[in-house]
Amino acid sequence: MADSSDTIKDKSVPAASNGGTFHEGLKDGLPIGLGYLSVSFSFGILAVASGLSWWQAGLVSLTNITSAGQVAGVGIMASSGGLIEMMVSQIIINLRYSLMAISLSQKTDRSMSTLKRILLAYGLTDEIFGVAVSKKHEVGSKYFFGLTVLPVIGWVLGTILGAVLGGIFPEFLTNALAVGIYGMFISIVIPKAKHSREIAVCALIACAISCLFYYVPWLKTHVTSGFAIIIAAVVAALVGVFLFPHEDASEKEAVS
Repeated sequence: MADSSDTIKDKSVPAASNGGTFHEGLKDGLPIGLGYLSVSFSFGILAVASGLSWWQAGLVSLTNITSAGQVAGVGIMASSGGLIEMMVSQIIINLRYSLMAISLSQKTDRSMSTLKRILLAYGLTDEIFGVAVSKKHEVGSKYFFGLTVLPVIGWVLGTILGAVLGGIFPEFLTNALAVGIYGMFISIVIPKAKHSREIAVCALIACAISCLFYYVPWLKTHVTSGFAIIIAAVVAALVGVFLFPHEDASEKEAVS
């Protein structure tokens, strides 16, 4: 029979948290890194075609790790946009990462101090978030660091390879490869739009507004590409809010 004092002592000590290991994170991040290598290759070609050097393109990827934000940012640079335009566009495009960070913070273990949260937030992307939240155990700092290493390397390396080889490949091939990153955006939106009328309508509204800014001469002349992206995104989101208001479960029960 166990001593009662030992039982009390055991209960007073919290169980060790299983936040995952660095090796486990490295293993889970390998497929993401390989995917990023191919996608960022297209961004590297696009960046050089927009006037950036290979090292500037690599630096953009190293400090951002956000495909949509980088493509929009390069477009603003190419059109000689201002800092305010760049700042607002990046906030709107990347605002979702703040929501992801808040959600993921509920799953972190005690090893994730405030400083580590700030440092590791650098590597938070859609794919990394998806893998992290799907884990059955809590997410620790070692696991999350391992999860981000290969994706970051793949994203930066792919960008540099695309930027360097883009100047070597024939023009028809580089043009075809540069379209690849836009294909990735389409592949993200279309499956969601097929199962959600709200997403489909908002996406079509954003496309229609973007077409107006591109094909209407006065708008194309007086509105830069960065502000066109901002206006299209904000207007589409606002229209979606008014057309498809969200009802809480309590409100639905009250109506019924």
